[in-house]
Amino acid sequence: MAPRRGARELELEAAARPAAPAAPAAAAGAAGNEALAMLARRGLRPRVARPDVPFPRELDGALADALAARLGHYGFRLFLRGAIAGQGPFRPAEVTRYLTPAQAERAAEELVDLGLAARVDGGLVRLRWRARSFGGTLEWWVARELRRRLAADVAACVRSGAPGVGGDLDVVAAVEGKLVYVELKSSPPKHLMPAEVAAFLRRVRSLRPHLSLFAVDTALRLPDKVLPMLLEAAGRSGPPRRLQRDCWEVAPRLYAVNARPDLVANLCLAIADGLHQLAPEPP
Repeated sequence: MAPRRGARELELEAAARPAAPAAPAAAAGAAGNEALAMLARRGLRPRVARPDVPFPRELDGALADALAARLGHYGFRLFLRGAIAGQGPFRPAEVTRYLTPAQAERAAEELVDLGLAARVDGGLVRLRWRARSFGGTLEWWVARELRRRLAADVAACVRSGAPGVGGDLDVVAAVEGKLVYVELKSSPPKHLMPAEVAAFLRRVRSLRPHLSLFAVDTALRLPDKVLPMLLEAAGRSGPPRRLQRDCWEVAPRLYAVNARPDLVANLCLAIADGLHQLAPEPP
């Protein structure tokens, strides 16, 4: 056995070593965005993925404001979701069965007025930019609204870089120094699978956000399917706490909301409730 080195030998050896390589800076793109910086401080390498939206990715200004205002209407979101799903020219009245022909025609005309769609032969309409699904548009709108309503630092469609944890982070926000993670589902609850809920909770456990929100863009009731799936996946046996209507706390600072009467208002309500819980006790 080699003799144990003394303190002087250890110090001499350490002093002779070359300087350690410079520690990596915050993940690319995290500078200037507190939500991304909070992910980087958790040892992750976040990056914002290319958004999948049916409009120019650099959309801003008055046109972005006008589109965001229209997306605030649930019926318009249903129409745009159906138009994207068709992946080609469409007849407005056939896009969704939840709007009357007159409502669908108005929604199509609004898309044309916004410059996002064009009339083509045969009474058809086509989107000018393709998207694979409505999910990217929903993420864009929710992130924009959280930034506007809460003055939060927000990022959408974020690749976390967390090892062994798949899927993007739909929306992350920094609010009062707290990390908020929002998972968005643009499809009806009947399409929600247990694997999706389990993947969401894996991301929550990996990221350890202060507040986690599972939002389903639907007017349908969450207790029928969504809440039982979340409770089972989270290992909770007790009933969830109801904030109002279909806005629930499933587990401590883990919330589920739907779009009645307003998706973003429900998200803001859940965030406010979570911040209240995290606040210092009053004197």
